[in-house]
Amino acid sequence: MATLKDVARLAGVSVKTVSNVVNGYSFVKPDNRRRVEEALEATGYRPNLGARNLRRGRTGSIALVLPELSIPYFAELAGLVIAAAQEHEWNVLIEQTFGTLSGERSALASLGPHLVDAAILSPEALHVDDFQLSVPSVLLGEHAVDVPISRVGIDNVAAARVAVRHLISLGRKRIAAIGAHPQRGTAALRLEGYRSALEEAGLPFLDELVVTALNYHRADGAAAMKSLLDLRNPPDAVFCFNDLLAIGAMRAATERFVRVPADLAVVGFDNNEESVYSSPSLTSVAPDKGAIARAAVDLLHRQTSSPALEHVETPFSLLVRESTVAR
Repeated sequence: MATLKDVARLAGVSVKTVSNVVNGYSFVKPDNRRRVEEALEATGYRPNLGARNLRRGRTGSIALVLPELSIPYFAELAGLVIAAAQEHEWNVLIEQTFGTLSGERSALASLGPHLVDAAILSPEALHVDDFQLSVPSVLLGEHAVDVPISRVGIDNVAAARVAVRHLISLGRKRIAAIGAHPQRGTAALRLEGYRSALEEAGLPFLDELVVTALNYHRADGAAAMKSLLDLRNPPDAVFCFNDLLAIGAMRAATERFVRVPADLAVVGFDNNEESVYSSPSLTSVAPDKGAIARAAVDLLHRQTSSPALEHVETPFSLLVRESTVAR
């Protein structure tokens, strides 16, 4: 491997000048910078990031702690966080907790300044007392616990309200909700937005139309939809708390010969790629996942240099497709 001395010899400059160029310092004469850059390319020199980070007192890595990578929202978000982290010369270590208390506690216990510089967390089961963090951290989304940790996310109440208002605008009267959960803070907030939109329109909130989903997979959405269709007076619309639940719900409706959207309008949440290519395509609340990833990483970068409590709200939109409005 080429060394700084090899590059300096070829460029005809000092090792210090080469180091200044490699580290991005601006106070290098343009002619010297050009010669160093040409020598870097000619020698194929690659900096030793481990040694550089050691000198800087950092690991060069951050942790991303997520519930399930099999859920498209988290998989897509992970890719976007990795891209955003690269701009700060960070590698990303991903920890999957499956949303369990033991998994999340284990992940937090493993985080330390010997391993990562900071962490982005998306917990579902942690209690207030569990948030004993040894590195700067940022929470993704809104959670059932209120802890003094910076966070990034959309307004889930407002997003759910927009989704249900859309169904109401189509003339739907018996609007169900799939995805209530005893622990997930986002589920509680989406349920609050659902209830708010119904009350706003003078429609009753009926317990029989709200179905709990302990997991947010297609099978859970299908099972929930079957229970709703078994009601004596089944719903004419359903708001699902993620897209996988909605995809499962549409499948169950199709198996019962219930037409979507003629008999049943369906709205999902997350706008994953499957929602575009499902048949019918799925109307979905679309959080700006790119904005979430960039804001989380940028906020984390600020936390490592000047810790301060910050809450960043990112945008969302409702993308109307065939599951609510036939083309």
